[in-house]
Amino acid sequence: MANAPAAANALDVLEHLSRHAEPVPAAAIARDLGLPRSSVYHLLKVLGGRGYVTHYTRERRFGLGCAAYELGSAYQRQTPLGRLARATIRRLVDEVGRNAHFATLDGHDVIYLLEERAVGQPTLVTDVGVRLPAHLTASGLAMLSALPQSRIRALYRDRAVLVQRTGHGPTSLTELRGLLARTRAEGFAREDGTVTPDISSVGVPVLDRARRPFAAIALTFRSQDGSADHLAELVAATRSAATDIARRIGATAP
Repeated sequence: MANAPAAANALDVLEHLSRHAEPVPAAAIARDLGLPRSSVYHLLKVLGGRGYVTHYTRERRFGLGCAAYELGSAYQRQTPLGRLARATIRRLVDEVGRNAHFATLDGHDVIYLLEERAVGQPTLVTDVGVRLPAHLTASGLAMLSALPQSRIRALYRDRAVLVQRTGHGPTSLTELRGLLARTRAEGFAREDGTVTPDISSVGVPVLDRARRPFAAIALTFRSQDGSADHLAELVAATRSAATDIARRIGATAP
């Protein structure tokens, strides 16, 4: 039990670094966490020795290290997100009678962790394990819209990554930024025929405690069924499911 405070402080440091898009000075970490500077330097040294923190010597700042990335990747490989979200996604499909997807972001792509299909709904190209360009999907746009601008600039440095499938979708970085701005303003993402002609989707991100997206839920339907009232109903149901999944995973405050 004597080591519990030190473990908690180490986790606080890692969580603090994860909330910043850029490396952070040790003094700022100590100030923000209310810890002695000597303690913070000791923690950073230990975490750095294990690869969880990187020291940028010239800048005198600290950021997350490769070991932190590997830990996150291992979590994703174990697919606990899919297991924890499955019951909620199934209830969502039963409630609205539409196909539902649960996906996570991997660079420029989304990876589908779950897909639940409703009776009588169209067959889709998506399935568990399928990757699609994030900027073409409702799930991807929902997650991208919740990322800081610096992350978007890092992911989309060149318009060459803005591939298309059906001749629709953003073709320039300016167009993508505008689409993400609209998504943030409306509070949900919409995809209209960019993956499959005549098929539309709405999506919302699943956010952690720092309001960062770690997954997204999307509902898919025939474009002809997309009346304003119907969209509002689907978005409300999807938001409720996203909140439930965040609570199950412990991403929201108790």
